[in-house]
Amino acid sequence: MGRVLITGASGLLGRALMQEFQGAAGWEVLGLAYSRAGGSLKKVDLRDQAAVRETVQEFKPNILIHSAAQRRPDVVEKDEEATSALNVEATRTVAQAAVDVGAFLVYMSTDYVFDGKSPPHKVTDPPNPLNKYGISKLAGEKVALEVAKDGAVLRVPILYGPVEAIDESAVTVLFGAVQNTEKTAKMSDYERRYPTHVDDIAAVCRQLAEKRLQDPSLHGVFHWSGDEEMTKYTMSIAMAEVFSLPSSHLVPDKEPSGGAPRPYNAQLDVSRLTDLGIGKTRPFRESIKEVLQPFLKK
Repeated sequence: MGRVLITGASGLLGRALMQEFQGAAGWEVLGLAYSRAGGSLKKVDLRDQAAVRETVQEFKPNILIHSAAQRRPDVVEKDEEATSALNVEATRTVAQAAVDVGAFLVYMSTDYVFDGKSPPHKVTDPPNPLNKYGISKLAGEKVALEVAKDGAVLRVPILYGPVEAIDESAVTVLFGAVQNTEKTAKMSDYERRYPTHVDDIAAVCRQLAEKRLQDPSLHGVFHWSGDEEMTKYTMSIAMAEVFSLPSSHLVPDKEPSGGAPRPYNAQLDVSRLTDLGIGKTRPFRESIKEVLQPFLKK
Protein backbone atom coordinates (compact mmCIF):
# COMPACT_ATOMS: atom_id res chain seq x y z
CA MET A 1 0.00 0.00 0.00
CA GLY A 2 2.68 2.47 1.00
CA ARG A 3 4.42 4.04 3.96
CA VAL A 4 2.71 5.49 7.03
CA LEU A 5 4.34 7.66 9.66
CA ILE A 6 2.60 7.90 13.05
CA THR A 7 3.34 10.57 15.67
CA GLY A 8 2.55 9.88 19.32
CA ALA A 9 3.21 6.21 18.59
CA SER A 10 3.90 5.33 22.25
CA GLY A 11 0.47 6.54 23.39
CA LEU A 12 -2.78 4.61 23.77
CA LEU A 13 -4.04 5.50 20.30
CA GLY A 14 -0.58 5.52 18.74
CA ARG A 15 0.12 1.93 19.81
CA ALA A 16 -3.19 0.80 18.28
CA LEU A 17 -2.34 2.62 15.02
CA MET A 18 1.07 0.96 14.88
CA GLN A 19 -0.44 -2.48 15.43
CA GLU A 20 -3.20 -1.94 12.85
CA PHE A 21 -0.86 -0.87 10.04
CA GLN A 22 1.85 -3.40 10.92
CA GLY A 23 -0.77 -6.16 10.80
CA ALA A 24 -2.10 -5.09 7.39
CA ALA A 25 -0.49 -6.26 4.16
CA GLY A 26 1.69 -3.85 2.22
CA TRP A 27 2.36 -1.13 4.78
CA GLU A 28 5.77 0.07 5.92
CA VAL A 29 5.36 1.81 9.28
CA LEU A 30 7.46 4.32 11.23
CA GLY A 31 6.36 5.41 14.70
CA LEU A 32 7.65 8.55 16.40
CA ALA A 33 7.68 9.12 20.16
CA TYR A 34 9.55 11.32 22.58
CA SER A 35 9.36 10.78 26.34
CA ARG A 36 8.41 7.10 25.94
CA ALA A 37 10.43 6.28 22.83
CA GLY A 38 11.83 2.76 22.88
CA GLY A 39 12.01 -0.43 20.86
CA SER A 40 11.38 0.28 17.19
CA LEU A 41 10.03 3.80 17.82
CA LYS A 42 12.14 6.74 16.66
CA LYS A 43 12.76 9.46 19.24
CA VAL A 44 11.80 12.85 17.81
CA ASP A 45 10.77 16.04 19.60
CA LEU A 46 7.92 17.39 17.45
CA ARG A 47 8.75 20.91 18.65
CA ASP A 48 12.10 20.60 16.84
CA GLN A 49 11.28 21.68 13.27
CA ALA A 50 14.57 20.52 11.77
CA ALA A 51 14.31 17.04 13.34
CA VAL A 52 10.71 16.62 12.14
CA ARG A 53 11.55 17.79 8.61
CA GLU A 54 14.60 15.53 8.39
CA THR A 55 12.72 12.46 9.67
CA VAL A 56 9.79 12.92 7.28
CA GLN A 57 12.07 13.65 4.30
CA GLU A 58 14.07 10.52 5.04
CA PHE A 59 11.06 8.18 5.41
CA LYS A 60 8.90 9.83 2.71
CA PRO A 61 5.50 8.56 3.93
CA ASN A 62 2.38 8.47 1.75
CA ILE A 63 0.28 8.88 4.89
CA LEU A 64 1.14 10.85 8.04
CA ILE A 65 -1.14 10.36 11.05
CA HIS A 66 -0.58 13.04 13.67
CA SER A 67 -1.89 11.59 16.94
CA ALA A 68 0.57 13.21 19.37
CA ALA A 69 -1.13 15.76 21.66
CA GLN A 70 -1.65 16.95 25.19
CA ARG A 71 -5.14 15.55 25.65
CA ARG A 72 -5.90 15.81 29.37
CA PRO A 73 -8.30 18.77 29.77
CA ASP A 74 -7.41 19.54 33.39
CA VAL A 75 -3.66 19.57 32.58
CA VAL A 76 -4.30 21.84 29.59
CA GLU A 77 -6.18 24.36 31.75
CA LYS A 78 -3.02 24.81 33.87
CA ASP A 79 -0.39 25.01 31.10
CA GLU A 80 -1.62 26.78 27.98
CA GLU A 81 1.85 27.58 26.66
CA ALA A 82 3.13 23.98 26.65
CA THR A 83 -0.21 22.81 25.24
CA SER A 84 -0.09 25.30 22.38
CA ALA A 85 3.49 24.27 21.57
CA LEU A 86 2.39 20.65 21.09
CA ASN A 87 -1.24 20.89 19.96
CA VAL A 88 -0.84 23.86 17.60
CA GLU A 89 2.76 24.78 16.70
CA ALA A 90 4.00 21.17 16.41
CA THR A 91 0.94 20.48 14.24
CA ARG A 92 2.06 23.27 11.89
CA THR A 93 5.53 21.70 11.69
CA VAL A 94 4.18 18.19 11.06
CA ALA A 95 1.63 19.42 8.49
CA GLN A 96 4.31 21.33 6.54
CA ALA A 97 6.61 18.29 6.59
CA ALA A 98 3.73 16.18 5.19
CA VAL A 99 3.07 18.70 2.41
CA ASP A 100 6.77 18.82 1.49
CA VAL A 101 6.82 15.08 0.71
CA GLY A 102 3.27 14.90 -0.72
CA ALA A 103 1.90 12.84 2.21
CA PHE A 104 -1.79 12.73 3.15
CA LEU A 105 -2.05 14.26 6.64
CA VAL A 106 -4.59 12.88 9.13
CA TYR A 107 -4.83 15.12 12.19
CA MET A 108 -6.46 13.41 15.17
CA SER A 109 -8.91 15.72 16.94
CA THR A 110 -11.70 15.52 19.50
CA ASP A 111 -15.43 15.79 20.15
CA TYR A 112 -14.50 18.52 22.65
CA VAL A 113 -14.42 21.06 19.80
CA PHE A 114 -18.23 21.09 20.25
CA ASP A 115 -20.29 22.54 23.11
CA GLY A 116 -22.51 19.45 23.28
CA LYS A 117 -25.77 21.38 22.97
CA SER A 118 -27.15 20.03 19.68
CA PRO A 119 -26.04 16.41 19.15
CA PRO A 120 -25.34 14.51 17.03
CA HIS A 121 -22.75 16.96 15.71
CA LYS A 122 -22.17 16.78 11.95
CA VAL A 123 -18.81 17.42 10.28
CA THR A 124 -20.30 20.67 8.91
CA ASP A 125 -21.51 21.98 12.31
CA PRO A 126 -19.68 25.05 13.62
CA PRO A 127 -17.40 24.13 16.54
CA ASN A 128 -17.76 25.89 19.88
CA PRO A 129 -15.27 24.46 22.41
CA LEU A 130 -15.97 25.01 26.12
CA ASN A 131 -12.49 24.39 27.53
CA LYS A 132 -8.87 25.16 26.69
CA TYR A 133 -8.24 21.61 25.48
CA GLY A 134 -11.05 21.90 22.92
CA ILE A 135 -9.82 25.38 21.95
CA SER A 136 -6.24 24.09 21.43
CA LYS A 137 -7.40 21.12 19.33
CA LEU A 138 -9.63 23.34 17.19
CA ALA A 139 -6.66 25.66 16.65
CA GLY A 140 -4.65 22.57 15.63
CA GLU A 141 -7.39 21.57 13.16
CA LYS A 142 -7.32 25.02 11.54
CA VAL A 143 -3.52 24.98 11.24
CA ALA A 144 -3.53 21.42 9.85
CA LEU A 145 -6.04 22.21 7.10
CA GLU A 146 -4.56 25.63 6.39
CA VAL A 147 -1.11 24.10 5.73
CA ALA A 148 -2.19 20.71 4.33
CA LYS A 149 -5.20 21.87 2.31
CA ASP A 150 -6.00 18.37 1.04
CA GLY A 151 -5.43 16.77 4.45
CA ALA A 152 -7.98 15.37 6.89
CA VAL A 153 -9.16 15.93 10.44
CA LEU A 154 -10.57 12.92 12.29
CA ARG A 155 -12.53 13.83 15.44
CA VAL A 156 -12.98 11.08 18.02
CA PRO A 157 -14.49 10.93 21.55
CA ILE A 158 -13.30 9.45 24.86
CA LEU A 159 -10.96 6.51 24.11
CA TYR A 160 -10.07 3.26 25.85
CA GLY A 161 -8.17 0.12 24.91
CA PRO A 162 -5.20 -1.99 26.06
CA VAL A 163 -3.68 0.38 28.64
CA GLU A 164 -0.20 0.14 30.17
CA ALA A 165 -1.51 1.68 33.40
CA ILE A 166 -5.10 1.99 34.56
CA ASP A 167 -4.96 5.81 34.52
CA GLU A 168 -3.87 5.96 30.87
CA SER A 169 -7.51 6.32 29.77
CA ALA A 170 -10.32 8.39 31.28
CA VAL A 171 -12.47 5.26 30.90
CA THR A 172 -10.24 2.60 32.47
CA VAL A 173 -9.24 4.86 35.39
CA LEU A 174 -12.82 4.43 36.69
CA PHE A 175 -12.07 0.79 37.50
CA GLY A 176 -10.05 1.84 40.55
CA ALA A 177 -13.17 3.20 42.26
CA VAL A 178 -15.22 0.23 41.04
CA GLN A 179 -12.88 -2.24 42.75
CA ASN A 180 -12.56 -0.21 45.96
CA THR A 181 -15.87 -1.52 47.29
CA GLU A 182 -15.18 -0.30 50.86
CA LYS A 183 -15.33 3.35 49.79
CA THR A 184 -18.37 5.24 48.48
CA ALA A 185 -17.55 6.90 45.15
CA LYS A 186 -19.53 9.65 43.44
CA MET A 187 -19.40 9.03 39.69
CA SER A 188 -20.50 11.59 37.11
CA ASP A 189 -23.91 10.72 35.72
CA TYR A 190 -24.32 14.02 33.88
CA GLU A 191 -22.18 14.31 30.74
CA ARG A 192 -23.13 11.89 27.95
CA ARG A 193 -20.10 10.13 26.47
CA TYR A 194 -19.49 7.62 23.68
CA PRO A 195 -16.52 5.45 24.76
CA THR A 196 -14.62 4.21 21.73
CA HIS A 197 -12.00 1.47 21.47
CA VAL A 198 -8.67 2.65 20.03
CA ASP A 199 -8.50 -0.45 17.81
CA ASP A 200 -11.69 0.72 16.08
CA ILE A 201 -10.20 4.19 15.50
CA ALA A 202 -7.02 2.58 14.15
CA ALA A 203 -9.04 0.42 11.74
CA VAL A 204 -10.92 3.51 10.55
CA CYS A 205 -7.62 5.37 10.00
CA ARG A 206 -6.26 2.50 7.89
CA GLN A 207 -9.48 2.26 5.87
CA LEU A 208 -9.43 6.04 5.32
CA ALA A 209 -5.75 5.91 4.27
CA GLU A 210 -6.42 3.10 1.78
CA LYS A 211 -9.49 4.88 0.40
CA ARG A 212 -7.45 8.06 -0.02
CA LEU A 213 -4.74 6.23 -2.01
CA GLN A 214 -7.52 5.15 -4.40
CA ASP A 215 -9.23 8.57 -4.43
CA PRO A 216 -6.88 11.57 -4.04
CA SER A 217 -9.88 13.95 -3.86
CA LEU A 218 -10.83 12.60 -0.39
CA HIS A 219 -10.10 15.19 2.30
CA GLY A 220 -11.65 17.40 4.98
CA VAL A 221 -13.31 16.67 8.32
CA PHE A 222 -14.45 13.21 9.45
CA HIS A 223 -15.95 11.81 12.67
CA TRP A 224 -15.75 8.35 14.24
CA SER A 225 -17.23 7.16 17.52
CA GLY A 226 -18.61 4.26 19.49
CA ASP A 227 -22.41 4.06 19.31
CA GLU A 228 -23.31 3.50 22.98
CA GLU A 229 -24.34 6.56 25.01
CA MET A 230 -22.97 6.28 28.55
CA THR A 231 -21.95 8.38 31.54
CA LYS A 232 -18.97 7.69 33.77
CA TYR A 233 -21.47 6.23 36.25
CA THR A 234 -23.03 3.82 33.74
CA MET A 235 -19.56 2.83 32.48
CA SER A 236 -18.60 2.04 36.09
CA ILE A 237 -21.77 -0.02 36.63
CA ALA A 238 -21.01 -1.94 33.41
CA MET A 239 -17.49 -2.67 34.67
CA ALA A 240 -18.85 -3.95 37.98
CA GLU A 241 -21.40 -6.14 36.22
CA VAL A 242 -19.00 -7.81 33.76
CA PHE A 243 -16.75 -8.84 36.67
CA SER A 244 -19.68 -9.66 39.03
CA LEU A 245 -18.47 -7.02 41.51
CA PRO A 246 -20.68 -5.11 43.98
CA SER A 247 -21.79 -1.67 42.78
CA SER A 248 -23.82 -0.27 45.69
CA HIS A 249 -20.83 1.93 46.67
CA LEU A 250 -21.03 3.74 43.31
CA VAL A 251 -23.28 6.79 43.59
CA PRO A 252 -24.56 8.72 40.53
CA ASP A 253 -23.64 12.42 40.56
CA LYS A 254 -26.20 14.38 38.53
CA GLU A 255 -24.23 17.65 38.62
CA PRO A 256 -21.80 18.78 35.88
CA SER A 257 -18.24 17.51 36.44
CA GLY A 258 -15.79 19.77 38.24
CA GLY A 259 -12.54 21.00 36.68
CA ALA A 260 -12.44 22.10 33.06
CA PRO A 261 -15.98 22.55 31.64
CA ARG A 262 -17.12 19.58 29.55
CA PRO A 263 -19.78 19.41 26.80
CA TYR A 264 -23.05 17.82 27.97
CA ASN A 265 -23.44 15.58 24.92
CA ALA A 266 -20.82 15.85 22.17
CA GLN A 267 -22.13 12.87 20.17
CA LEU A 268 -20.52 12.75 16.73
CA ASP A 269 -22.42 12.08 13.51
CA VAL A 270 -20.30 9.42 11.74
CA SER A 271 -22.31 9.23 8.51
CA ARG A 272 -19.62 10.74 6.28
CA LEU A 273 -17.40 7.72 6.95
CA THR A 274 -20.16 5.08 6.94
CA ASP A 275 -21.34 6.45 3.57
CA LEU A 276 -17.83 5.66 2.28
CA GLY A 277 -18.09 2.11 3.62
CA ILE A 278 -15.64 2.92 6.42
CA GLY A 279 -16.17 2.05 10.07
CA LYS A 280 -15.78 -0.39 12.93
CA THR A 281 -17.37 -0.54 16.39
CA ARG A 282 -17.34 -3.13 19.16
CA PRO A 283 -19.65 -3.58 22.16
CA PHE A 284 -18.48 -1.77 25.28
CA ARG A 285 -19.12 -4.49 27.85
CA GLU A 286 -17.33 -7.19 25.92
CA SER A 287 -14.28 -5.09 25.12
CA ILE A 288 -13.96 -3.33 28.49
CA LYS A 289 -13.83 -6.72 30.23
CA GLU A 290 -10.94 -7.78 28.01
CA VAL A 291 -9.11 -4.47 28.59
CA LEU A 292 -9.55 -4.49 32.37
CA GLN A 293 -8.92 -8.20 33.03
CA PRO A 294 -5.18 -7.66 33.76
CA PHE A 295 -6.12 -5.06 36.43
CA LEU A 296 -8.67 -7.19 38.27
CA LYS A 297 -7.56 -7.63 41.89
CA LYS A 298 -7.32 -11.28 42.83
